[in-house]
Amino acid sequence: MRTKKTFAAAALLATAALTLTACGSGDSGDKPIAVVSAEPGSDKAGTVLDQPFEKPDLVLTDTHGKKYDLRAQTKDKPTLIYFGYTHCPDVCPLTMNNLAVAKKEVDRSKQLTQAQKDSLRIVFVTTDPERDTPSALGTWLKGIDPSIVGLTGDFSTIQAGARTLGISIEPPKKDKDGKIVSTHGTQVIAFSPKSNGGYVVYGQDATVDDYIRDIPKIIKGENP
Repeated sequence: MRTKKTFAAAALLATAALTLTACGSGDSGDKPIAVVSAEPGSDKAGTVLDQPFEKPDLVLTDTHGKKYDLRAQTKDKPTLIYFGYTHCPDVCPLTMNNLAVAKKEVDRSKQLTQAQKDSLRIVFVTTDPERDTPSALGTWLKGIDPSIVGLTGDFSTIQAGARTLGISIEPPKKDKDGKIVSTHGTQVIAFSPKSNGGYVVYGQDATVDDYIRDIPKIIKGENP
């Protein structure tokens, strides 16, 4: 029998998210949101949750200016969700580029059918909706991967949706240099096509190779 270590999700996510000038993790609250298990000494980038997150009930606006119902339009599809903003100087573009490169490698894979590859959804939800209009999001994502779904909308709605995943985001504000920054958690949450639950959490240290290795399993609804 393998032994496992159990952690409070709030503490785990806080550890995974490094606070940066423009991107960081706020307080996730006093109570753990879920329980996660990890094998001692594991070098896996993703942490599988014992109690998966429910997919946020978010209806926002996509880069074409159309309504996008997150639950309805990603139902039964492997989905990776990240909250960030286009003016971020570091973590956000790095994370999205990592996911985009990994997706291209997966598209070349012979392990999956074309239908399985096409089912993957990568969703970027802005934490700075005032500046990240549908047009601005579309332009930014076009330079990364135009197939990524970009969503914007009311900040309070986005903040509440992120909170259900244990991700804390704060209203954009000016820093000491006068620049507008958005402080937010930097986790990627993977949702299973089988249960639609968010069952794997990745911190900002996850690499392209980590995602290349794990995404085929996520597409199949398996544990990475």
